[in-house]
Amino acid sequence: MDHDNYPNDYIRGILQSVKTIALVGASANPARPSWIVTKYLLERGYDVIPVNPGFAGSELLGKPVYASLKDIPQPIDMVEIFRNSEAAGPITDEALQLDPLPRVVWMQLSVRNDEAAARAEAKGVKVVLDRCPKIEFGRLSGEISWQGVNSRMLSAKKPVLAGKGFQKLSLNRPR
Repeated sequence: MDHDNYPNDYIRGILQSVKTIALVGASANPARPSWIVTKYLLERGYDVIPVNPGFAGSELLGKPVYASLKDIPQPIDMVEIFRNSEAAGPITDEALQLDPLPRVVWMQLSVRNDEAAARAEAKGVKVVLDRCPKIEFGRLSGEISWQGVNSRMLSAKKPVLAGKGFQKLSLNRPR
């Protein structure tokens, strides 16, 4: 996989297929990006499981916080790493010890560990480096364009709204 350029269908396929996301490095501070991403993904229907040893045993946005990936009592579809590039290696290795294996290891913006990515891919796990699932969901669904950001997605088709209440777009909209 070319980790410098991901095809839109690769990212869309991941975001459409995963349901349970372990977010390693979750923060209880609403000003931190990991808190914002956790809230956003929860609002989009993902089951986000916060992982942070400093907050283990407490709740974050109504979800129990776990100390490590191995403590999570259910299968995980995606491990999102909100730590630095050096820490991403051991976290990826911990993810690769889970049974069943997660389908995806996703490293947040500015997090890149190519060696860890190669180990995950060797076991059949998809990998995304240096990207944010919140930004990618917003870009691919068209939500990000509401703030005037160029989503690099051109379409004359009417967006399909997902649910009631706040306006949200879906990844399933016509392309």
